[in-house]
Amino acid sequence: MRVIRHLEGAAEPLRDVVLTLGNFDGVHLGHAAILARARAEATARRGRLVVLTFHPHPAAVLAPDRVPPRVQSLHDRLACLAAAGVDVAVLRRFTRAFASLDAEAFVRDYLCRHLRLLHVVVGHRVSFGRGRAGSADTLAAVGAELGFTVESIGPVRAAGIDVSSTALRAALERGDMETTATLLGRPHAIRGRVVAGDRRGRTLGFPTANLHVPGGVLLPPDGVYAAWAATPHGRFGAALNIGIRPTFAGRRRTVEAHLLDFDGDLYGRWLVLDVVRRLRGEQRFDGPVALAAAIAGDVAAARVALGVPPVAR
Repeated sequence: MRVIRHLEGAAEPLRDVVLTLGNFDGVHLGHAAILARARAEATARRGRLVVLTFHPHPAAVLAPDRVPPRVQSLHDRLACLAAAGVDVAVLRRFTRAFASLDAEAFVRDYLCRHLRLLHVVVGHRVSFGRGRAGSADTLAAVGAELGFTVESIGPVRAAGIDVSSTALRAALERGDMETTATLLGRPHAIRGRVVAGDRRGRTLGFPTANLHVPGGVLLPPDGVYAAWAATPHGRFGAALNIGIRPTFAGRRRTVEAHLLDFDGDLYGRWLVLDVVRRLRGEQRFDGPVALAAAIAGDVAAARVALGVPPVAR
């Protein structure tokens, strides 16, 4: 997938474009439906699928006190778009000047100046332009004049829930990993680089991989989770802890995973954790012995949740 950060700097407009636009945070099932329809249309018209997305989130510019936490890092968002078959991702820097464009000017003077549109696919609640006044009807009106067609998709429902980034964040914030996975169509992933910790887990008999997770990314609430870990050595079950480690008077929030039946070096490597189920909230224990016993219980519970039997020694 090609990523363009400065569409205005292109020597000529992108041609034969089937376009969709939005933030696509999380790339949930609602986004997937839009992308699948746009991919099919691009294939049928022998065009290219282009996604216009924004960075930072528009609310970070227009209402910084109300900006929602990101479900994904920008890297992971782009990776999901690539996996959905996107040919070109236009990563438009969102500024107050850009936000001041009225809806029709956004379509005529930005989209149509730089993209030769065949078709546009948008979500049913799409809005754009100054005051978020633009809609699918705005696109369709300009398209009727300039020769491109427009369709809107949704709402998409899963398990009786209207799929949206708001619903996804709410499920993730309460640690409901099953609903989170339903809305995403896959488990929620935490991606980070393994860094050196205090090695306390090893002294307790449960060595952990400590992850440095990109800042600003929404994590599930503090507690213990069952997860699958994708490593350079293969896929392993894991007991994941998110929190401040109150037994040792910790103050810094950490993400650390004990990989089941794994013995190897992961320092400096990237690790992806697919979070499956919340096992318990974070607790303070009387000391290392009590904590080690609790971790042993967490590991057993993670094995049950993941269907990973103990390995005979």
